[in-house]
Formats: sequence, C-alpha cells, structure tokens
Amino acid sequence: MKIMDLQAVVISKLFWLVLILLGFALEATALYYQYVLQEPPCIVCIHVRLLIAAMIILATTGLFLRNKKVFSWIIILLLLLVFITMIDRSYQLLGTERGFFIGSCSMDLGFPAWFAIDKWLPWIFAVKTTCGYTPVIAFGITMAEALMGLSIVLALLATVLLLAISKRRKGLNFRGL
Repeated sequence: MKIMDLQAVVISKLFWLVLILLGFALEATALYYQYVLQEPPCIVCIHVRLLIAAMIILATTGLFLRNKKVFSWIIILLLLLVFITMIDRSYQLLGTERGFFIGSCSMDLGFPAWFAIDKWLPWIFAVKTTCGYTPVIAFGITMAEALMGLSIVLALLATVLLLAISKRRKGLNFRGL
C-alpha cells in the first residue's frame, strides 16, 4: 500500500466510524460480560474501559477534524498513546492471570477526587473485584489475551498511519492545514 493510500485512510469517514463502532462494541462486550455473564470487572478492566472511552472520544474528534492534517496527526498520536497504555494494562491482566506478574490490585481506581468517574457512572466504571483471571471469550482465548492482541494491532495501525501522514506528499489535499 502506498503512502498516499494510507494518508487517504486518515481523511476517510469510514476509518473514524470503524474506530468509533469498535469502541462501542468493546464497551458493550464488557458490559455484557459484567451484567449478563456475571463477570465482575477488576481495576485493570476498568482502566481498559476508560482507555476505550478515550478511543471513542478521540475517534469522534478525528471524524470531525479529519481534513485538518495537524489535528489528524495529533489525534492519531494520542490514539497511539492510548493503545500503548492498553498494551500495558493488557499485559498486566495477562501477567496476573498467568502468574508471571506477581502483585495484587486494589479496589481504588487511583484517580483524584475531582475525577470520580467510578462514582458518576458506577454501572460502567466501578471496580467490583480484585484481579485474578479473565473469562474465556472464544476458542480458549481469554479476554486478557484478546485485549493484548487487539491493543498491539491497534498500536501498529496507529504507528503506520502516523508515519504515513507525517510524510509530505504532493497530490493529497488536506484542507485547512
């Protein structure tokens, strides 16, 4: 795929809509596991939910500012940071589950009092259990493994797109630099 094609991805509505829909699908899946399958979330799970919410907010912003190269670059950079943090959180979940990460997690999100998201939206962001294991979602793959794989793929995608839009090419018009 040419750099020009990758730059076109960033300005397409479809790219941003797919990210938004992916975020909502991930949040809905988490809530399904919590409320239907009775799998309470731990602190790391809530951190991942918050990162996915950040992805939705950034992707929505990206949808509206997709024709502005500078803003697209900043948004994709921020998405990359979100995805790298998701890799870290997923690794912690996986390590706790597999036993190569020794430690316990608390029931406190660790955010300042002015950001009491677990109090404002407890049905989504309240910690309900300590870390230990994640449920199997399909084909013997646990939620921690799936999150790790997805986070890596998203981080690689963001990296490639960031590099593509950083290249100065003639022919693709980003309006309103």
